[in-house]
Parts: sequence; C-alpha cells; structure tokens
Amino acid sequence: MACADADAAAARGTVEYIEREGGRGLILVADVADAVACENVVAQATEQLGGLDGVVCNVGIAAGLRLEGTTPEAWDYTFAVNLRSHFLLAKAALPRLTDGGSMVFIASVAGLVPGSLMPAYDASKAGLFGLCRHVALEGARRGVRANVVVPGLIDTPLGRLASRGRPSRERTPVPLGRQGTGWEVAYPTIFLLSAEASYITGQALVVDGGLTALQ
Repeated sequence: MACADADAAAARGTVEYIEREGGRGLILVADVADAVACENVVAQATEQLGGLDGVVCNVGIAAGLRLEGTTPEAWDYTFAVNLRSHFLLAKAALPRLTDGGSMVFIASVAGLVPGSLMPAYDASKAGLFGLCRHVALEGARRGVRANVVVPGLIDTPLGRLASRGRPSRERTPVPLGRQGTGWEVAYPTIFLLSAEASYITGQALVVDGGLTALQ
C-alpha cells in the first residue's frame, strides 16, 4: 500500500500503523496542488508496488467564510486541492489500474447540503460527484469502478478545526446522536474497493449518521 501526503511525518505515521498490522507501506510525499506531483505519485506507486488495483483520493482543505470572506485566491487554491487534484489523480490512475480495479473519492455532505458557510469547500466537494460519474463511465469497459464516500460530521483533525471556526457545528443534531469516527469512513471505503462491491459504480455512499436523510 502506498500512502501519499504533503506531510512526510503524517505519511510515515500511517505507514507505521500499516506495518504494525502486518502490511507493507510505501511513503510518497506530494503536494496535490501541483499537477506534476499528481502524475508522479501515481507513477511511483504503480512502479514500486508492481501495479495498481485501487486508489483512494482523500484530501481536502477549507478556506474562506461566506461569500464576502472568500478571496478569489482562496477559491482557486481550494479547488486545486479539493477537486482538480482528484481529476489529475484519476487521469493518471485510470489507464494504470488493473481491469476490475476501483477508485474511491472522499467527498463531504457539504457537497450535498448547505451549512459549512465555506462556499469554496461546498462547491469543490459537490464537483466530486460529477467527476466520479465520468470516471465510472470511462472505466466501465474494463470493469474499473468509481464511487464516492460522503462523510458527515466526523471527529478528525479537519473536523475539529472546522468546529473551532464555527462552534455551532458541535451542536448539529445528528440523528444517531454523535459524530462519526475515521474508522466509520474507512470501512465503507474498503468495501467499495473490494470485490464484494464489484457491481457498484458511479454511486455515492453517505456516511453521516442520518444527518442528510432524517432531518
């Protein structure tokens, strides 16, 4: 398994966890806002792993508050990281994926419903659904699938940062009564990568404790 991150220490921590569980990890350092870096990270992973059968695009930043607090520069950079990078990674990965392979994009319920107060974040996450459908269409002839996992309020470092900027986030009435965990996003992702999901493509799997469906 290859783990790519802009932060080498963060990638190393993930790989160390993988290796403690008996797996083998490869550290790749890349800034996905850089188009060349996106191509290189996919090429390196394919070469050093001896092939590519699954890709998870899990990267996102948030900048700006409301329309008046979002600069054009913040908008462009958010899109470069949250959407353009996914396009670049998919473009590089699709021809390298083995037949029957799988891509999973990690989006957000902010791409489905308003509420984050960060228009660049909401719009960039919404764009992942259209990108996923296109990747699924192009990959279908070779059995390559593409799907989106859509987390709601999840207890992650980015989620905690969002709560500091918008304390009301912590009071959001989630029907299941709590925020989710990283594992509760990971398991649906693993499912969509696996052969058990071999007839699922172009879909969005919402993991939000009922937030968008039961309000």
